[in-house]
Amino acid sequence: QVQLVESGGGLVQPGGSLRLSCAASGSIFSINAMGWYRQAPGNQRELVASITSGGSTNYADSVKGRFTISRDNAKNTVYLQMNSLQPEDTALYYCNANLKRRMLYAPENYWGQGTQVTVSS
Repeated sequence: QVQLVESGGGLVQPGGSLRLSCAASGSIFSINAMGWYRQAPGNQRELVASITSGGSTNYADSVKGRFTISRDNAKNTVYLQMNSLQPEDTALYYCNANLKRRMLYAPENYWGQGTQVTVSS
């Protein structure tokens, strides 16, 4: 069984920072990409940032220059450093991994349980 374990969410004031972490574990052969999505009340779930196994990154326009995604391949862990947080960043953040399990060829998507980020004074 593959699991994604998230941490780092919480309450922060505008202009503050948070660092989210997500570790993938289980019978994993390889990870193609990992990323962070978020969903705010009344909104669709949107991609925040992603990173491939080779280190290529992609960001939503709304977070460029403020958020940084990184990974530790040895630990199958992805991080999201969030700086200059704004109330508009308030959402439930989900970790995602596209990976191949051992003895299987087809890649699969896995999701974390979600961690709440609230930006408010």
